Amino acid sequence: MQAARLTEAGVSFGHGTANAFDEAAWLALWRLALPLDALDEHAEQDLTPEQLAQIAALVDERIATRKPAAYLTREAWLQGVPFYIDERAIVPRSFIAELIADASIDAWLSEQTTQVLDLCTGNGSLAVLAALAWPEVSVDGIDLSAEALAVARINVDRHGLQDRIRLLQGDGLAPAAGKVYDLILCNPPYVNSGSMAALPAEYRAEPELALAGGTDGMDFVRGLLAAAPAHLSEDGVLVLEIGNERPFFEAAFPGLAVAWMETSSGADQVCLITREALTLAA
Repeated sequence: MQAARLTEAGVSFGHGTANAFDEAAWLALWRLALPLDALDEHAEQDLTPEQLAQIAALVDERIATRKPAAYLTREAWLQGVPFYIDERAIVPRSFIAELIADASIDAWLSEQTTQVLDLCTGNGSLAVLAALAWPEVSVDGIDLSAEALAVARINVDRHGLQDRIRLLQGDGLAPAAGKVYDLILCNPPYVNSGSMAALPAEYRAEPELALAGGTDGMDFVRGLLAAAPAHLSEDGVLVLEIGNERPFFEAAFPGLAVAWMETSSGADQVCLITREALTLAA
């Protein structure tokens, strides 16, 4: 019934779920304080009128506010890892998380890989996943938004990674002055202005700073690719997410050799760029 209400209301998904059924299940399980992977074992559970009313009220709020469910529950999951989230930071959903979890990036790393940067860290989820995946590395997380970094601090502390993740505030790579990394992960603002104007309300509920990438979506990326070689070790690599903007990316950087990485959304959302390729294209 709640899934039908979400469908009838025309809400948009993409912040942890892809359809009305999954979204309704998420809200119901969270409201009942049940594990989000426990739907099957509780599907036949009888609910009290009070519990049904509480679930309905949460769905009402989802429909009325058009806020992503993650903002209502204050929780988002990425590759099975829970993260705190609120309106100060974009809801974590980066495909780079898949590449960390399935070891797709590992072939580009070595025993000398010790310094990792998560640029545009937002709520810190990629920094945390990197630290969990590669216990031998130290991770910096950089974001322009001090508010987003306050959310990242909650997640770094929640996962007990204070000694391995350093959070820095500033524009682009500026806070990393003098620092060289073996791996840079970046899910930057890349949405072009035309797409920004057409975003559903759920996406407009997120900080615009984390989404808007200028006319072609490449404003931040241009500065990053120009500055990155000075912050990458000799064999260092940049893993960059550009979402649905591959045509704009290739138009902006026609001479740049990249390796497109396979994700659940295909092989045109995330690319890997070596320091050598960046230097040759400069």
